[in-house]
Amino acid sequence: MKRKIAALAKGSEERTVAVREFRRLRKIPPGSVETSVVRNYLDWLLSVPWPSSTPHLEAEKAVLDRAFLEKARATLDADHYGLQKVKRRLIEYLAVLRLKQMEVAKELEEEEAAKRTLDAGPAAEEQALVLRDPATPAPTPAPSKPPRRFANKGPILLLYGPPGVGKTSIAQSLARALNRPFQRISLGGIRDEAEIRGHRRTYVGSAPGNIVQALRKAGRPDPVILLDEIDKVSQSNYHGDPAAALLEDHYINVPIDLSQVLFIATANTLDTITGPLLDRCEILRLPGYTQTDKLRIAKTYLIPKQLKTNGLDGERCQIEEDALKRMIKGWTREAGVRSLERVVGAVSRAKAVEWSEAQDSASNTYSAVVKEEHLENILGTQIFDEEERDRTARRGVVYGLVVMGDGDGGILPVETAVLPGSGQLRLSGSLGDVIKESAGLALSWVKGHAFELGITTSPATDPLKHPEPIDVHLHLPAGAQKKDGPSAGIAMICAFVSLLSGLKVPSTIAMTGEITLRGAVTAVGGVKEKVLGAHRAGIRRVILPVRNRRDIFGAGAAGEELGEEVKKDMEFIFVDRVEEALAAAFADSNDDSERRDLVLQWTKSASRQVESRL
Repeated sequence: MKRKIAALAKGSEERTVAVREFRRLRKIPPGSVETSVVRNYLDWLLSVPWPSSTPHLEAEKAVLDRAFLEKARATLDADHYGLQKVKRRLIEYLAVLRLKQMEVAKELEEEEAAKRTLDAGPAAEEQALVLRDPATPAPTPAPSKPPRRFANKGPILLLYGPPGVGKTSIAQSLARALNRPFQRISLGGIRDEAEIRGHRRTYVGSAPGNIVQALRKAGRPDPVILLDEIDKVSQSNYHGDPAAALLEDHYINVPIDLSQVLFIATANTLDTITGPLLDRCEILRLPGYTQTDKLRIAKTYLIPKQLKTNGLDGERCQIEEDALKRMIKGWTREAGVRSLERVVGAVSRAKAVEWSEAQDSASNTYSAVVKEEHLENILGTQIFDEEERDRTARRGVVYGLVVMGDGDGGILPVETAVLPGSGQLRLSGSLGDVIKESAGLALSWVKGHAFELGITTSPATDPLKHPEPIDVHLHLPAGAQKKDGPSAGIAMICAFVSLLSGLKVPSTIAMTGEITLRGAVTAVGGVKEKVLGAHRAGIRRVILPVRNRRDIFGAGAAGEELGEEVKKDMEFIFVDRVEEALAAAFADSNDDSERRDLVLQWTKSASRQVESRL
């Protein structure tokens, strides 16, 4: 323990505290309870890799290599397919890190060169010949300077996206590219701030927080620490606020320099992250993979991994491309590839059983090829086939675009029905206050334009009270899931118009966008996730607000996340008014052509009037 204290940087605060506690330990009787408390505290204090007491590491020299960025880019490309925007940002971070390290190395070389010049000069020789008076005290040697390092002032990188898109593995690849240790801190469900900040030493069994423990495990002051599931940290309670504790940098009563640590956080949603913490993060969104991306990922990464895990190789198990496509479409529908990996693993285990049985019975009937017709015998009936078969054009039913609670996108039917009543609007499906207001706003707009749409015979007629009083029931399926948010306005309007006019919206059309009372369509969030979810569900035409055009066809990184495959397979219609959304939704309706033409004619004339006023 004395040797560890002596190894700490002179004049540093951690050395001062360690010396004080060590002297206190020597004064305490061995049988006292306080002895174990102080000794445990000193063990933790001396096991932390203090930056001021750690020599230069080989990883810092590796950053100066001319091929550093090229090797880092190759590592990221080898571990992950796609995700160009995230990779570009990580390469930018590494380039800045390398430039700062080069600047520090240059300053150190200049200082060493100046010191050598001074030591070799004639003045040094003359000073060496001067005899010192014995009565004069010897000069105090200059204190040794701690190794100089640059301060990493960059923000915390927050990888935000649905599960299974590679957030954790990206952090591992970055640590491997930097040749740094990797530590993962799972924050999901933490409800006590002491688990992050550390307990007071007065408590029995007290210990530092998770970040200090991660530093101790890493053994270096510059690890890559992953703050996993930062969105699932519990909110404020009588145990304190764990999210606020993440903003602190002081542990075990001694300030710890975390400037060398690269923090990467992951989250599935941003709604539950506190504002001050989110302000310190740079958000990198990972929207998900297309079916083509999943096919390539399965061939390159998942199938070799599962074959090795289950004791097979490429000669004993060969999954045909048609079978792989059906696995992706019929048994998985997600933004990531976790379910796909489980399905590939199930097929691999089934082939492992067949291979073992063939070896035991000395039979030559074993076939290594997995064809499309073999899948149902291995995986059972496919999951999503019935859903697509049931999705047909129906009166009063329109498909909207949603983002699930885990950040994954998809489609959700907006169902409406006519019931005997007194002109009321009924709502069901675990709807929140915002979406309830959107439903009322949509019905008010339809009532105000019922005459122009051919629903009523006069402008003053209420379509819910004449010729007979009725109620309209609006339902969003999956009632066990809470639903809220301002993005279902135009879907509800199209559903009400379809219900009251008899026209049907094709089942290959989905839409998203909020409305105002004047009929304007406003921008919404989560467009990339919604479009990718619609593409997985087989939607071919998407109606979006015109202000979200940049999310689809934006220049640079803004438009790269969807990929050319999605843009090629889908038709995007951008609308600025409700009339334009109705025209796009009912243009291909095959029911009641006379009423359809009336609706389309009015929507075109209304759009022209709005354009002329603008």
